[in-house]
Amino acid sequence: MLGYISHDDCMKHDTGPLHPEAPERLDAISNQLIMSGLDYVLMRHDAPKATREQIERIHDPAYVDRIIAAAPENGSVEIDGDTVMSPGTLNAALRAAGAGVMAVDLIMSGKANPVFCAVRPPGHHAERAQAMGFCLFNNVAIAAAHALEAHGLSRVAIVDFDVHHGNGTEDAFADEPRVLFCSSFQHPFYPYSGHEADTPNLVDVPLPAGTAGPAFRAAVSEHWFPALEAFRPQMILISAGFDAHIMDDMSSLALSEADYGWITSELVAIAKRHAEGRIVSILEGGYDPGSLARSVVAHLKALLD
Repeated sequence: MLGYISHDDCMKHDTGPLHPEAPERLDAISNQLIMSGLDYVLMRHDAPKATREQIERIHDPAYVDRIIAAAPENGSVEIDGDTVMSPGTLNAALRAAGAGVMAVDLIMSGKANPVFCAVRPPGHHAERAQAMGFCLFNNVAIAAAHALEAHGLSRVAIVDFDVHHGNGTEDAFADEPRVLFCSSFQHPFYPYSGHEADTPNLVDVPLPAGTAGPAFRAAVSEHWFPALEAFRPQMILISAGFDAHIMDDMSSLALSEADYGWITSELVAIAKRHAEGRIVSILEGGYDPGSLARSVVAHLKALLD
């Protein structure tokens, strides 16, 4: 059964009228799920709030204190040039982090598998003590740490196909041999991080502007798949960013719904071989509502395969 975790609080993170990371993203996904018929095969769950203990496996306690203290009672505050907090933001961020934790728990208890988390704000840019790039808490990193520490897994893979490099996730696990981090991203591009050469647990695939589906598929097949097969993950977590879509003006890559369906199917096959099929997927980017919603549906259909 495909688990689907979200929460109404994620709609209350108000970034302002011109910000691309807007509540309408989740509305578009919900509408497309109904139109596709997928809405009726999902096992829905409300995301809990992540606890301090769960968040502080990744984030510095003083940083968590700063984010809590910064939450406004009215109006908005800028945490950095891209990252805004409104009165509803803190609860949304706690729910977004808690969704990944719940997803891991559901899978490890046999109650759902795979699980998709339709949450905002996204998380993969958030470093140990730094909010950036629309992100406050690193949702996928918190979920991975929960799998390691609460469930005793020893090999967790994180796969990130957002158009922006997941610098926060890499920062969290650069020296953690229990985590393999595979990422693809437009390069050079925000946040201007990532590596040209693979290191033991970091497998980066930088893609030049203009890269379309065939080149993306070839690059990840060459770099990600051998590393994942050798690592034999016990769980795969996906930072599912859909902003590399050709219709998304946030980037200059040219992926399609079919490409997202393909990479998801490949990851499902790897998870079946090594991880008892365990996959958690957490929404990251995707800022054109139409292509985002269609890509999520392609992703979920492939997860259901």
